[in-house]
Amino acid sequence: MIKTPDWVKNAVFYQIFPDRFARGESTIKGQWQASTFEGWDATPTFKGYKGGNLWGVIEKLDYIKDLGVNAIYFTPIFQSASNHRYHTHDYYEVDPMLGGNVAFDALIKAAHQKDLKVVLDGVFNHASRGFFFFSDILENGPNSPWLDWFIIHNWPLSAYDGSKPANYESWIGDRALPKFNHDNPQVKEYIMQVAEYWLYQGIDGWRLDVPNEVDTPGFWQEFRDRVKAVNPEAYIVGEVWGDASQWLDGTQFDGVMNYRFTEATIAFAGGENYIPEFCQGELRPYPPISGVEYAIRIEALLKLYDWEIQQAQLNLLDSHDTPRMITTVGEDQKSFLLATVLLMTFPGAPSIFYGDEVGLPGGKDPDCRRVFPEPENWNVEILKEHKALIALRHQYPALRTGRYKTLYADRHLYVFARILDEQEVLVAVNTGTSQAEAIATITGMQSQPQELIYGSGRLDWHHTADEKKLELVVPAQSSIIVA
Repeated sequence: MIKTPDWVKNAVFYQIFPDRFARGESTIKGQWQASTFEGWDATPTFKGYKGGNLWGVIEKLDYIKDLGVNAIYFTPIFQSASNHRYHTHDYYEVDPMLGGNVAFDALIKAAHQKDLKVVLDGVFNHASRGFFFFSDILENGPNSPWLDWFIIHNWPLSAYDGSKPANYESWIGDRALPKFNHDNPQVKEYIMQVAEYWLYQGIDGWRLDVPNEVDTPGFWQEFRDRVKAVNPEAYIVGEVWGDASQWLDGTQFDGVMNYRFTEATIAFAGGENYIPEFCQGELRPYPPISGVEYAIRIEALLKLYDWEIQQAQLNLLDSHDTPRMITTVGEDQKSFLLATVLLMTFPGAPSIFYGDEVGLPGGKDPDCRRVFPEPENWNVEILKEHKALIALRHQYPALRTGRYKTLYADRHLYVFARILDEQEVLVAVNTGTSQAEAIATITGMQSQPQELIYGSGRLDWHHTADEKKLELVVPAQSSIIVA
């Protein structure tokens, strides 16, 4: 029987890119202090640092809590020579620029005191040129005792000169990211111990970077066994952009970053406002889709995995790897809020990329990684809507763990219900530029939700001897939630 952590089913996540969120002052004397940063408000670059740290996050925990968020996912925090820290140097040391292990210890204590869960990013497919074991190979060549930690093809290695073959396996050919040899039992054991170590330090789970590229048989099954032995309620979520069925069999991950939901939701809610040049890689929310097509894609997605897994999916509109949705739809606020309604009412855990809740824009990487804005630059309307939707999700259990039932769909109007025991919540989204009106025959619902708890519109229930009909009026580019 598949089992996923119960807390995830009731979680709202906040994703933080530590270098860009907040800069705070250390409460510990004698810490290393970096001296050269990019301007905090300057356009972000691939190589430059802004100097955000964990002390800054601690100072903003009240803000995060006030949003209604109850879990934080951090992109990598371990020692690294990159602002995004996917080039890990030491898996046991939090980057000194972030405040080191002492700042992390203070953060985990402060977060847990506020009932906030903390999930870290595990980059276990590859390391970096600065990782001790690979650095030894660069220094000693064929004489290094750590050769079988990586996959070396020939000599000499060329770790920096792009005009010569690298002669070792790396992530998508990036010689800065040498790929681990996961078939080596020592490498496997090292990664397992890293995972266990940070669980013992108090983290509540791992987000796994490109785990689909680790193809050693049994690797992720053992990872799950070791993680759950330390904390049975620890969350394991993989970064798999497509069909993740082979990893979501109950023996590996609890869920994945649900980019299939992202793509369909933006294609529907964004519609013609979506700017096609922002399509990239596997995420292509263009061309626009109708409410009917959205219903088909959502139903297919919900049938793809076991219901227990569906409730532990990490749902998102954007992330550090994608342009921010508000920018991709030409800063059309209504499109963005419609997508946010769909995000906050879908099975699984919604995840907000820091700044989305105040309208922070951003194009393709690195532009999507701008710093968190000062309050005078917040979009207070978007913030108000986020708080309201998160509060409703917490208030109505059906919006978290209730079954999902599509009720009606046409070109611009999509209507569904979340049903949990006696509680039934109805959601209607109109992406069109004119008022939507519909009369739908409703089956599979016991009650007749009538209280408008979000948005503005009208609904009436009509009964005949044989059927129950719902008459709906939803204003242009808006939504209603009825309980």
